[in-house]
Amino acid sequence: MSASILVVEDDVVLNHMLQRALRQAGYEMAGAYTWAEARAKLDSHAPDLVLLDLNLPDSQDLGPLAELAADRPTVMLTAYGSIDHAVQAMRLGAADYLVKPVNLDELELVIRRALVGGRLRAAHAVGEARSSARRTPDLLGESPAMGQVRELIDAVADTPMTVLVTGDSGVGKELVASAVHKASARHAEPFVAVDCTTLQETLFESELFGHERGAFTGADRRKPGLIEAAAGGTLFLDEIGDIGPALQAKLLRVLETGRFRRVGATTDLRADVRVVAATNRDLPTAVKEGGFRADLYYRLSAFTIPVPPLRQRPEDVPLLVDHFIARASRRPVPHTVTPEAMRSLLAYDWPGNVRELRNVIERAVLLARASPRIEPCHLPVLAPPATSPPSAHPMAAALTTLWQGHEPTLDDIERLYLTLLLERHGGNRRLVAEVLGVSERTAYRMLERHGLRQP
Repeated sequence: MSASILVVEDDVVLNHMLQRALRQAGYEMAGAYTWAEARAKLDSHAPDLVLLDLNLPDSQDLGPLAELAADRPTVMLTAYGSIDHAVQAMRLGAADYLVKPVNLDELELVIRRALVGGRLRAAHAVGEARSSARRTPDLLGESPAMGQVRELIDAVADTPMTVLVTGDSGVGKELVASAVHKASARHAEPFVAVDCTTLQETLFESELFGHERGAFTGADRRKPGLIEAAAGGTLFLDEIGDIGPALQAKLLRVLETGRFRRVGATTDLRADVRVVAATNRDLPTAVKEGGFRADLYYRLSAFTIPVPPLRQRPEDVPLLVDHFIARASRRPVPHTVTPEAMRSLLAYDWPGNVRELRNVIERAVLLARASPRIEPCHLPVLAPPATSPPSAHPMAAALTTLWQGHEPTLDDIERLYLTLLLERHGGNRRLVAEVLGVSERTAYRMLERHGLRQP
């Protein structure tokens, strides 16, 4: 994204000349000839930098500078240079001070330096609010369902599209959002996560957009918001379905215009963020019932990544179990899981999804202590739901049998799953491919690799 510059200069010829020269240098340009016109352009264009004439028809001396320099780099232009004026301008926050006639090469150098300085100051102002990229574990799971999730992440990561991640609580929606960020061109910039359920609406607006000093009782200083903390990176809005109507409207404006306004401010700032949202709610139903704005939903759901619940991918359970044991175990050699314990884990329906599985394994590791093996006695009572008996899922039963013989490899699990699909669909490769979410040719190659080629 090229930087935008506003030229505030009452000399029409000079104004046009500066705009033309800087536009050719690759900047987005706008011009104003009075301070009143400049104020209007600040609202509508939110420039990254301002070139400001010292004397305007409706403003004299350094009055506008103090207002401008607080939010963006401002370079002063004057026909009457003096050391006193320059010192005063720099004290008020001017990025630089140039005397007319302006040397265009010098001006470009000053602009580049001011923009870099502005970004550094913005990063410093964000301070503790700025979050560095999160170090989340990679997405785990080799099931076809998780393969589809990875394909969607790869497809959208390098685009500027807003992404909506959907799925039950505990499936790992934040991990998916983080994976989108890490695979994007913004991966070196911040990934800032916001839990929309934890803040009251009045506090949420201030946290998201920031506020000016005196905007409300207790606002004793300017505070940048989380949008500014995520500048250049990704803003993750978790459980977006829980925000109220007023915030929905303001968030829609950010997505539509790329601009936002701090609480108590009179001018806009540019929102250079990629938004990824997540929800466990049925937003289409919420839209029909009037609980969620239709226009915001359509903006958020430009690209949707549904994350499957763990009960739909039991073949991923052994891999996840090994991962959580390795993380939780303090033994030189991590615990192993007995076939009986694995049978219980595979038969359970996991209503709390991956988060519940992680908690169960961490508890089991603590209970096992010195024992090298996790037994059924180390697991809580994993009662299957009344509507889904343990034997209801053929994959879970087959995996249990496979585990009793040896610890299966991913190839073992893939071959078993392909075998079950062939049996279920009478050897129809087209139907198998549809279930796997791959092309028929890819399914054919997978079957051939495992010696399951059908006549």
